[in-house]
Amino acid sequence: MSASSTPGHSRLTKAHKLSIAGVATFSAAALAFSLVPADAAEAETVAVAPVAWTKVVDGAQTKAVQQHLSVQQVVADKAAKDAAKAKAEAEAAAKKSREAKEAASRSAARTPVFANNLDGWIKEALFIMKREGIPGTYAGIHRNIMRESSGNPMAINNWDINAQNGIPSKGLLQVIYPTFKAYHVKGTKFDQYDPVANIVAACNYAADRYGSMDNVNSAY
Repeated sequence: MSASSTPGHSRLTKAHKLSIAGVATFSAAALAFSLVPADAAEAETVAVAPVAWTKVVDGAQTKAVQQHLSVQQVVADKAAKDAAKAKAEAEAAAKKSREAKEAASRSAARTPVFANNLDGWIKEALFIMKREGIPGTYAGIHRNIMRESSGNPMAINNWDINAQNGIPSKGLLQVIYPTFKAYHVKGTKFDQYDPVANIVAACNYAADRYGSMDNVNSAY
């Protein structure tokens, strides 16, 4: 090469270098500019997405917990109401039972003990008759008993018209079954031979037909 061409080559080389450097610088800046937003967006997306997902999950969990607590509250309220109702019913039943026992105790205290003989039967019958509003006196009842059965509660008439019709008179006051059934007083035994039940039923019949057993002086 000649010496004159060397300086020119050097200038071109420098200019070329400057051009290349400028282009390289520009390209690097452009590349850097183009890469930075993309990386930043990606980073932001990566950073934001987990937060949003966490919010969704937390919201769903909170709603589920609230629903569960709501159901538990409903169940608890129902259980409390049922328990209160059961307690009230138990207390009412206990009160009723207690009142019944107290009433029975008072009744037992008021009810005298009667002897198991004619005198006691008549007195017990009079006690019941007074309660039921059936008239009659000790003397009237005793008089008719002695005429009808001589005081034998197992007496039975097997020869009169009633016996012939298959319904014999029975007991202290010789009552036939249809009469005993019609005039039986609740609270006494349903038995024609029971002395108290027999007297009370007979006196109930006599009160209906004659006004009182005291007015009966013959077969009735």
